[in-house]
Amino acid sequence: MSVISRIFGSKKEKLDLSLIEVDMHSHLIPGIDDGSKNMDETIALLAKFQSMGYRKVVTTPHIMSDYYPNTRDIILSGLHDVREMAAKLNLSIEIEAAAEYYFDETLPSKIKEKELLTFGGNHVLVEFAFQGSPTYEDELFFDMLSADYQPVLAHFERYGAFMGNVDKAAEYRDKGVLIQMNLNSLTGHYGPHIKKQAEQLIDKGLVDFVGTDCHRIQHLRLLEDNLHLPYFSKLTSHNLRNTHL
Repeated sequence: MSVISRIFGSKKEKLDLSLIEVDMHSHLIPGIDDGSKNMDETIALLAKFQSMGYRKVVTTPHIMSDYYPNTRDIILSGLHDVREMAAKLNLSIEIEAAAEYYFDETLPSKIKEKELLTFGGNHVLVEFAFQGSPTYEDELFFDMLSADYQPVLAHFERYGAFMGNVDKAAEYRDKGVLIQMNLNSLTGHYGPHIKKQAEQLIDKGLVDFVGTDCHRIQHLRLLEDNLHLPYFSKLTSHNLRNTHL
């Protein structure tokens, strides 16, 4: 395969995930959110990530006060256990942890106390409610940036308030917020409208990070089966920040 073909791909070729290198959005720590249920499942997921070409995963458990009241200690303790088991089983993939923070009433105090879990230095993954318009997000993003955190908005393409229009992603980026897109949005996993929204983000060059948002093995199998789709190849012409993590 020529260098040009390897970089840009074609409709008949599959995206080589080793070009992305790092997955920065997943739910792999067992038993603490709606992701992996137990250590066996976690190890199977890590082995699958490794076989698909990833060199590192940054897993991001939910922190959501009403449903998943996780803390730094809970997440880092879980990370320690996962790393220990992966090492025993000779998995070579690197494993780090941050969190996916829900924009709720507990977030401002976490920002103020500088207790957010980060990845890639100072990056913090945050999410809105999928339905309804977000409120006070500009203030929260400003507070994060003022505290030297780099906000990364998770799966922009899935928010109902922005459907059919990706201009808001450009506005957020102008304010210093980075945009993350779920890879399985391109497979149609979340529906055709979300697939179209993801494609528009790529067309307009508004994607900074991509992630699997993996909760279970079926997410990785679905991704693997669809890497021949043309928009996966288009991703490799973007300056994705995954490779710098």
